[in-house]
Amino acid sequence: MLQQTQVVTVIPYFERFVGHFPVVDALAQASLDEVIALWAGLGYYARARNLHRAARIIVEQHDAQLPVTLEELSALPGIGRSTAGAILSLGSGIRAPILDGNVKRVLCRYQGIEGWPGDTRILARLWQLSEELTPSLRIADYNQAMMDLGATVCTKRKPVCSACPISANCVALQSGRVDAIPAPKPKQTLPVRQCFMLVLRNACGELYLEKRPNTGIWGGLWSLPEFDSEEDVYAWCTKQHIDCFELERLPQRRHTFSHYHLDFVPLVARTHSEYYGISEPSLYRWLTPDKTIGLPAPVLKLVNEIAGQDR
Repeated sequence: MLQQTQVVTVIPYFERFVGHFPVVDALAQASLDEVIALWAGLGYYARARNLHRAARIIVEQHDAQLPVTLEELSALPGIGRSTAGAILSLGSGIRAPILDGNVKRVLCRYQGIEGWPGDTRILARLWQLSEELTPSLRIADYNQAMMDLGATVCTKRKPVCSACPISANCVALQSGRVDAIPAPKPKQTLPVRQCFMLVLRNACGELYLEKRPNTGIWGGLWSLPEFDSEEDVYAWCTKQHIDCFELERLPQRRHTFSHYHLDFVPLVARTHSEYYGISEPSLYRWLTPDKTIGLPAPVLKLVNEIAGQDR
């Protein structure tokens, strides 16, 4: 869940994205490169890829109309059971349970369910509860109220139990276990991956960039070539008949993903080589980074810093 300061930070990026694709047809007709570039700054690039794929499915299979059944909505890329339930209940008044993080916390405390809500067994129980408690009337009001209750009253830390409309029957409150329920996600030590990134510029000031696979980290974005060692960088340049000069090694940087740390050392170099050996220009190209090219945030920051030093 995004913190308030993070939400404020990403709002301009989101407004730019929505402004560029005001209707589903516009998003469906756009190229993935255009979508990824406009999504840059919001992170979680799988969401952008899923939005793009979902838009095309909606246009091609549903006549540009959002499906109105739980099964069809849940079948769209990036839409899970809870999101589908929120769309149906809040958008169309159709009875459908939801279970976002706020609702999980409310239900856990209200029923006194201990443990981490992400545990398979506990999650199944919470879905059952959500299904049983969702009313047949004023569904939108109920689901919105549950989300708001968790977001503003039954908060993760320092919940305002005195303002809670269901506190009289809250098992966690009555048993003095509000702070212990629900249990946090078990901590795990993130592994560290290390690499070298080559910032290679030609005489025109263009960067050599590679397009990453659509799946995985930074999927679909253009990025710098990565190598396991500095020796591999020199070997690659030799193989591609690229003469590198003014090679500069910058201090190591760290970028943290949800499941590992990436420690990378930027190697900045220039070349006068007329490199025409790119057999697949859709995957490897000399490019001038601009707003139409999607670059990972730490790579864009690095490139901008280097460009600023050159001015």
